[in-house]
Amino acid sequence: MLQEVFYWVFNMSITAGITGGVVLLIRRIRRIPKRITVFLWLIPFFRMIVPIGLNSPYSLMSLLSRITTKTVIVYQPADAISFSMMNSVMAADSYFPITYKADLLDRIFQIASIIWIVVSLTIILAIAVIYFTTLHEMKDAHILHDNIYLSEKMVYPAVYGILRPKIILPESYAEQDIAYVLLHEEMHIRRGDNLWRMIAILIVAVHWFNPLSWVFLKQFLADLELSCDESVLAKHNDIHRKDYALSLLKSKESTKVLVSAFGGAKIRTRIENILSFRRMTWLSVTGFLALLAAIFYVLLTNAG
Repeated sequence: MLQEVFYWVFNMSITAGITGGVVLLIRRIRRIPKRITVFLWLIPFFRMIVPIGLNSPYSLMSLLSRITTKTVIVYQPADAISFSMMNSVMAADSYFPITYKADLLDRIFQIASIIWIVVSLTIILAIAVIYFTTLHEMKDAHILHDNIYLSEKMVYPAVYGILRPKIILPESYAEQDIAYVLLHEEMHIRRGDNLWRMIAILIVAVHWFNPLSWVFLKQFLADLELSCDESVLAKHNDIHRKDYALSLLKSKESTKVLVSAFGGAKIRTRIENILSFRRMTWLSVTGFLALLAAIFYVLLTNAG
């Protein structure tokens, strides 16, 4: 059973790697706002956790199926509609249950599946320990007002927690102008970014063996910060981009991935993105949503 699960996880990881590579290329198009491209990361992460997809002749996988990857039909309610699982490894003669083409392949996947689950559970346990240890360390923070706290252990502002998130500021921020910092952190809370961070990290913990999954996680976290900046700028008409960028310049760059920090991505990249920010018109919003829908359809459907 375990090796069958790993077989399909391995196939899902290959498909996620292909679709994530396309997302990496698309996000390099500067005209597309980061608050749009950040949603594209749903595609590879979705591919990592959902093995079944709708077949389509217009799927990217249909093009690739002519060269390497194939599909295994799991449900076909009609001639024109079918659902399948991507099968890039193609190491078996039958799939329910899996019968490998050679005994050697059976042994390889059996050993690999054990290594996979042990490392995955170890990473998940480490994440849980780090998360709850961090929350425990923040208990000595004293309240400034509302859900905003001060702590001498902090070196940069950040949002801690998922269910009841708190904004934790360094003690030195008590007498500083923190308006822009709070706008950024409150936007993280409103968007539930800490939850999305945790989901992405746990998914990558399952696909730890795929180096591309770590690349996707890094870029997703960076886009999360960039899109948060854009959301702040788009929501507040009276905000001054230069002042917002200046407050970011004064902050320290964060290296933690479990929290949403004001300095949580490359500072220079974020400042450039802030200064080049442009508001979207209804026409551009409609166009970008149509583009998103098309990309989702092409990358989330299977060969058919």
